[in-house]
Amino acid sequence: MPRPTPKSNTQPSPKVQYDDVSPMWLVKAIAATIVAALFCGYLTFCLLFYQGQWQLVLHPSRASSAPASIAGIPYELTHFGIDESATPQLTGWWIPSAPGARYARTTILFLPGSEGSLTDSISTLASLHNIGLNVFAFDYRGYGQSAPTRPSQLNMTSDADSAWQYLTTSRAIPASQIIPYGTGIGASLATKLAADHTSVPGLILDAPRADLLDVAKRDPRSRLIPVSLLFHERFPLAAPLSALKTPKLLISRTTSPDEIFLHASDPKLTVELPSLSETLYNQSLTRFLDQYLPPAPVPQLVPTPAPTR
Repeated sequence: MPRPTPKSNTQPSPKVQYDDVSPMWLVKAIAATIVAALFCGYLTFCLLFYQGQWQLVLHPSRASSAPASIAGIPYELTHFGIDESATPQLTGWWIPSAPGARYARTTILFLPGSEGSLTDSISTLASLHNIGLNVFAFDYRGYGQSAPTRPSQLNMTSDADSAWQYLTTSRAIPASQIIPYGTGIGASLATKLAADHTSVPGLILDAPRADLLDVAKRDPRSRLIPVSLLFHERFPLAAPLSALKTPKLLISRTTSPDEIFLHASDPKLTVELPSLSETLYNQSLTRFLDQYLPPAPVPQLVPTPAPTR
């Protein structure tokens, strides 16, 4: 009698019914992948904008050598702003006033704008010197002959502070004899210096270009990203200027005063110089200086008594 075959406990695998699987899961997976890729690309675009936003408002140029003179005026080439490696990061020009000049005890700390380099301001520096002032001007890092570091509002604010320290420590010039002079975005930096050092006798702003968020918003690339959240190269001016009590000379290069000037706090002197008239420019400066910074008294010569016989 044959032995019965033992039954196996292993059950046969059920057949997969492919017709029962909906194809929508594949469509959804592809859609989710596309959305994730687009989101990552958008974040990458925002990151690139954040890192390169300085190029929207700052346009530096480098210089291989310093000029032989400032429009025929001799000057001293200086290096300052030492970093952790004891290497000077900033290059400046010290232009001393002529002996016995009208404002020989006053020094202009010149803060240039965002375009080019210091060589583009030679005519202004010469005019300031010819009035009878000492002038100290420098290039921010990334400009001229200063260190080739990427410029930014943070770095340029630090550079302005370094220039202030250079004048007050290395040259031992009292703060009460230094007038910050800002042109373009340098107006924001000059205003901050005046706010931080209330003993300065005056502040000069020449054709300011600050509060730059609107500039960034006008860039075509800015229409796709939250510029107000990402943009930080703003160089604020309107708010600090409206609260600053330091005497101000506000120079407008248009036929009407800049709106920022209208909200600046007193005391202030606003002048309109739409044309490049050196005579009117000099008159405006001397009027301001004489009103808020009287020139040093001219020493009187004491006659030498005749020798007795």
